[in-house]
Amino acid sequence: MSEKYRAYPEYKSTDTDWLGEAPKYWKTIPVGRLFRRVKRTNFSDKDLLSVYRDHGVVPTSSRDDNNNKPSDDLTPYQLVEPNDLVMNKMKAWQGSIAISEFEGIVSPAYFVYQPYSKLFDVAYPKYIHYLLRHPIYIAQYLRQSKGIRVSQWDLDPEEFQRIELLLPDKSEQKKIFNFLDNEIAKIDTLIEKQQQLIKLLKEKRQAVISHAVTKGLNSNAPMRDSGVEWLGEVPEHWIVAKLSFRYQVLLGKMLDDKKITGNFLAPYLRNTDVQWDSVNTVDLPQMDFRPEEQDRYSVRKGDLIVCEGGEIGRCAIWENEEPVFYQKALHRLRPSNALSDNTRFMYYQLFNAVHQERFISGAGKSTIAHLPAETFRQFKFPYPPYDEQEEISAFLDRQKVQFDLLEQKVAQQIALLQERRTALISAAVTGKIDVRNWQAPSQTTNKKIAA
Repeated sequence: MSEKYRAYPEYKSTDTDWLGEAPKYWKTIPVGRLFRRVKRTNFSDKDLLSVYRDHGVVPTSSRDDNNNKPSDDLTPYQLVEPNDLVMNKMKAWQGSIAISEFEGIVSPAYFVYQPYSKLFDVAYPKYIHYLLRHPIYIAQYLRQSKGIRVSQWDLDPEEFQRIELLLPDKSEQKKIFNFLDNEIAKIDTLIEKQQQLIKLLKEKRQAVISHAVTKGLNSNAPMRDSGVEWLGEVPEHWIVAKLSFRYQVLLGKMLDDKKITGNFLAPYLRNTDVQWDSVNTVDLPQMDFRPEEQDRYSVRKGDLIVCEGGEIGRCAIWENEEPVFYQKALHRLRPSNALSDNTRFMYYQLFNAVHQERFISGAGKSTIAHLPAETFRQFKFPYPPYDEQEEISAFLDRQKVQFDLLEQKVAQQIALLQERRTALISAAVTGKIDVRNWQAPSQTTNKKIAA
């Protein structure tokens, strides 16, 4: 970045240790001289807004990743007007702070700050938006947040109002945010393209798995109707059977802290410990498993562990030599005949079933909250002969390595673009680069044409 952009000719100390030096003629003004905290309620007819670390203040309806259910009574929610500063006080230290461009209402737990008229004399709200989301400022929110647990840290409002805003003159602010708008739009476009590529890779991965576990690897194999609507045709030599005909399906132990004696403590797996093709083994909780229970609730090497709730069907194989125990939020799948079925093949069957939305119920297509063992046992899957299961699993393992590598490369590219985005904003709003002579591409092009 230093090769493309120049520094300012002169710098001076800001007298604020964490801001360091800034261009000579820039000023600092405390937040409290430009904003005051307000609490305007009884506007329940307004649209709901949310504050995102990556997106700023946006209408809640514009995002599908907000799982916070609003209260039935919206009268305590706070009115936000354009140019107001909105902060999630418990996540400000993560960057959940922004200037709003929208009118709407936010949670009573948020802080809302209205700008004084003086703000518009010395600053553009858009510039303040970029500045307050700068990593050096976010570090200050962390420093000024208090609480017993990280998840409950609150930013002290009085300390926040003492934080110094670093301000060039307004004409320079406008040049800076126009520069950032232009450059960040280009970076965001590249990021979006990379994200779309990851989506396509995931779709391709799913298609490869789906075809392999329902049609096999031999394109010339004779086919027959499976008798299961979502399966369609399968190779005629494959068996289509209920899960219970091929696997033992057992739920884990019901948790009951009151019955813990401490005499037979042993680590156990929870739903969250089982991710796709991965099992957490670090800092597992412990519970009593009496000698007569240990065989029933143990997971041995090669067993398939399947989530009974949450993302139903998410699963992984226990690969450790040492057994572990498991709680009721998980199913343990073990082949009834180890010479007939391969749990790696079954892993891919379940991966396909989950991503094909087979664990969905009702006309409204709602996800099943839980999958009881008896219900799970009734699901039908196709089973090729054991040798073919091994062949398909090995093929899909090789494909998995290739897809993982491609997705990692794209994810790394996204991370680099995001780092550049952050670095560009950081350098511009703290005066590390001088963009006063920057011109929008269209203006530059017009000048070249005129010349």
